[in-house]
Amino acid sequence: MVIADRIIRGRIDRSGALVSADAPLARLQQRAGGGLGKPLALPQLARLVALAQRLHRDISRPLYAADDHSDIHAVVRIVPDADGASLEISDWRPRPVVPPQMPVLPEMPAHGWTWECDQQLRMVALRAATGAPPLPADWEGRSLSELFELQPDPDGRFPVLRALARQSRFDRQRVEAGEAGVRVAMLLSGDAMFDAIGNFTGFRGSATPADPGEAGDPAPEAVLVDPAFGSLPLSDPQFGRRIDGALRGPLSRIIATAETISGQFDGPIRADYARYAGDIAHAGRHLLGLVDDLADLQNIERPGFKAAADEIDLGDLARRAVGLLGMKAEEKGIRIDAPRTDDKAPATGEFRRVLQVLLNLLGNAIRYSPDNSQIWIRVDRDGDRAMVTVADQGQGIDADQQAVVFEKFERLGRTDSGGSGLGLYIARRLARAMDGDLTVDSAPGQGARFTMSLPARDVG
Repeated sequence: MVIADRIIRGRIDRSGALVSADAPLARLQQRAGGGLGKPLALPQLARLVALAQRLHRDISRPLYAADDHSDIHAVVRIVPDADGASLEISDWRPRPVVPPQMPVLPEMPAHGWTWECDQQLRMVALRAATGAPPLPADWEGRSLSELFELQPDPDGRFPVLRALARQSRFDRQRVEAGEAGVRVAMLLSGDAMFDAIGNFTGFRGSATPADPGEAGDPAPEAVLVDPAFGSLPLSDPQFGRRIDGALRGPLSRIIATAETISGQFDGPIRADYARYAGDIAHAGRHLLGLVDDLADLQNIERPGFKAAADEIDLGDLARRAVGLLGMKAEEKGIRIDAPRTDDKAPATGEFRRVLQVLLNLLGNAIRYSPDNSQIWIRVDRDGDRAMVTVADQGQGIDADQQAVVFEKFERLGRTDSGGSGLGLYIARRLARAMDGDLTVDSAPGQGARFTMSLPARDVG
């Protein structure tokens, strides 16, 4: 019986025992030799529960199990808590057991692999030729994108993702495969498969080791002279311009392709595939932001760098920053208390650079503030200084961290992908280049207040 249209629930206690379960899960536990009140008898599910509890966060993963009559393919979400974990299993699809046999695979490539995956990109077959790189351990049931680390082609596209959207053949998808320390660059090709009534059932294909030139690696003993960069040192201003040009185009194409797939403009695809493409687009935008930061970094550290002296209003620029990032704040339920239209702080500074600093400060405040909190932006004047302050209700910054928060690549111990660690360094350098400054006032548990000051401008 297919029960893919409802959620199957279960509950694990702190000892790892299944204490409650809907009927399908309870039957599977019983057929695996367990029962209610006993430890999970499904090894993969038990490992996923342990992983979620160790990470202290929700995880969602494919689930593969078997009873006496069928193989079970499903997706499980595990929500750990202090008393154990809750299970939510969806897309539960039993498949009749057939006599064991190796699927019909393409002709074995020399020194390569043949493989097959189902319509959810889960590996169901993998074989290696004599002399090929060793097969990864526990490949059965793993996602194709987990087993093979996808790399963009020279145009910044992912052939396998486009083929998935179109349910068609793909060629020369660059990947890396293997276990840690034994990674191999390979080229992946595959044909789309369909059942007797035309439903897409997955891909079948081959993986062959890539030649050094195709993998992007320099030949042994060769001197790497990239035509885009030549032998320019990092300090040469042309290096920044060339790296910006060499990376921006491919990254933009990666983002555009991933967003096309995520938006399903080439045709409808599964929601989880769309999320994968969305993750790729998000990572691409992060890398593009890093390219921007590196370009800014080299620019502001160039001898003689000077910002323009525009006539600006810090209140107006603060409201512009809120307009640009307001949607991002709403996604977290954060309310921004912006300066009123009659709150003015005339100052002298470069318009786009001041806006850049404010976007960095407000973006950080949104990123590191708790959901449903509040951010304040205030403008003021103190003598010959015009000031704008961004204050949040985040975790705050202790005295030791305040001493290094404006240093290069300092992210206060954070390991997420939220930033490059250059934003505040660049922001302070820009403020000082405009005869101003950027300071922080904070304490653990009391949020953070970043204040940019600039030369005030008298308005007659």
